[in-house]
Amino acid sequence: MHRVWLVLLFLSCPVVSLADTVTLRADEWYPNNGDPDAERPGYMIELAQTIWGTAGYDVDYRLMPWERALEATRQGNIDCVVGVTPDEAPDFIFPEEAQGSSEPHMYTEKSSVWNYQGIESLKDVRLGVIGGYAYDMGELDAYIAEQQEMTSGRIQIMKGNSALEQNIRKLLSGRIDVLAESPSVMATKMAEMGLNDQIRDAGSIGNPVLIYIGCTPTTARSLELTRLLSAGIREMRDNGRLESLLLQYNLTDWYRAPPESGNSQTEGSPPETAE
Repeated sequence: MHRVWLVLLFLSCPVVSLADTVTLRADEWYPNNGDPDAERPGYMIELAQTIWGTAGYDVDYRLMPWERALEATRQGNIDCVVGVTPDEAPDFIFPEEAQGSSEPHMYTEKSSVWNYQGIESLKDVRLGVIGGYAYDMGELDAYIAEQQEMTSGRIQIMKGNSALEQNIRKLLSGRIDVLAESPSVMATKMAEMGLNDQIRDAGSIGNPVLIYIGCTPTTARSLELTRLLSAGIREMRDNGRLESLLLQYNLTDWYRAPPESGNSQTEGSPPETAE
């Protein structure tokens, strides 16, 4: 009799299958995404948890080095990646609505008088970047790729979950002269490391770039996930919940006209199916 009751109890409990779990990965890029176990894991993570959770999905979010996260999503080993642009992954499925924006700046140690004045101003400095990142979807990204091929030493690439922190330490130790990063991310990391008075902003790289939660092109479910994100963002913007969430991270709404998506797939496009 006890066994019967145990079986009935098990059957009556809600069970979330693997099919109802969305796997979400990225390297740390707070306040967009941070420690999975923190009370505030990042506003993009909270967006995903709120929107997909309302639709009955669990979100399995963990940190992973950026290039690995992109490749795992591309292969269909994970569902989606956080903070990606269509330029970085044109084959991914993207929501119509962005989940944020990024306007990278250049940073130097405090005593430097160098300022960013276009690509020419980079030719006498060592620039620290993070592997796999797209910074401006334009001439800076082209310069980084060109210098990598030339192995000139002008571009130094850091990889891993703590790539930004390592670049900051390289900057302060004189192993690089300049690093590129989004102001909100840089401000958060400098405060965390207690370095607000040791690093200066040396100028904006260019116009803001919209960033997304991008999903694997290998499964049809990505269309549903990205549609849910777009609808959820619109609803949260309309009812004020988006503004309230962003205020918790000292951020404001990034809303602007959507950029041209190039050859990337959006939620209305059929996904490519892995053979």
